[in-house]
Amino acid sequence: MRVISGKYKGRRFSPPRNFPSRPTTDFAKSALFNILNNQFDFETCKVLDLFSGTGSIALECISRGALNVTSVDNHTVSVKFLNKMRAELNEKNWHIHKGDAFEFLKHESNKYDIIFADPPFAMQGQQLIAAMVFEKQLLNPDGLLIIEHGRENSFENITQFKEMRNYGGVQFSFFEST
Repeated sequence: MRVISGKYKGRRFSPPRNFPSRPTTDFAKSALFNILNNQFDFETCKVLDLFSGTGSIALECISRGALNVTSVDNHTVSVKFLNKMRAELNEKNWHIHKGDAFEFLKHESNKYDIIFADPPFAMQGQQLIAAMVFEKQLLNPDGLLIIEHGRENSFENITQFKEMRNYGGVQFSFFEST
């Protein structure tokens, strides 16, 4: 896994072999951040990364100067890897929570500019992520929720759905507050 841009550009991190998740591909991540760079000034952004896994998205935001990044994952191996990277980089504005993303959302009251969720593609109930984010009003005005998913999922029936972008086997669905 490598960082595409920012202060850690080109830096590589290697998750352990027994890692429980797949990182977002460089191709898809590059496309995503081309979109985000045109919409956000990262130095003023608060970011929530749900189902953080390798932390690829969180780390890319941190590298680009995000004000604050919160990563949530329930796998011990993932959380250990995230904590190791945070310590290695001495990033004080990177907050890591071990726990279920849905439980985190139930109790969260902070607002974010970007909420990114990359649940397992086969996970049931992915539409609940958007429902919880919008019900709890966790996005700042002009904020964006992005859900990474496989072809078998569709979010077009959700009121706040804006668009879906396809990058090979990866889709990003974008949502805005209405």
